[in-house]
Amino acid sequence: MEQAAAPVFVVVDGENIDATLGTSILLRRPEPKERPRWDRVADFARSTWGPEARCLFYFNATNLKFPNPFVQALTALNYRPVLLQGPPEVKIVDVAILRTLETLREIPGDVVLVSNDGDFLTGLEPLLDGTRRVGILGFREHLSSSYLELEQRGLEIYDLEHDVGAFNVVLPRLRIIPIEEFDPLLFLGPDPS
Repeated sequence: MEQAAAPVFVVVDGENIDATLGTSILLRRPEPKERPRWDRVADFARSTWGPEARCLFYFNATNLKFPNPFVQALTALNYRPVLLQGPPEVKIVDVAILRTLETLREIPGDVVLVSNDGDFLTGLEPLLDGTRRVGILGFREHLSSSYLELEQRGLEIYDLEHDVGAFNVVLPRLRIIPIEEFDPLLFLGPDPS
């Protein structure tokens, strides 16, 4: 009897992605059409790492307020919402994600973190033991430089917009373009703003 392949665990720090999108890229609150398509993130994980993706989406629900329609939409996409509560001075989403990454050391399967936050370095680094694939999805120009250093140890880095295609719009980003990807037409048309 053939053993089933281990799943890929997709760990989403939604607050970080939303904050980076709003404060560093758009410089305002994102409109619904400018937010990531989370179904595409799950599809990318399945096509890149394997057919079974277990997607966890972490929320701070300390004030007992969370975006119920969004949570329902995530559930319909087979994400598992993780609703957390704790003292306001504690970064409860970060604490929960670090605990999850630590627990994943003992569970077979690939791991993909969706965040730009350098606080997870201590959780990701031990997973780079050669027994699994480990990736990070974010906005490459906003990733902590510590993650870039882990590429040499096998960390796979993907961009949410350019590699995953998680957006329905082109975001107004400045990024370093590898020469083989450079298309002058992107710069010769009207200003995207």
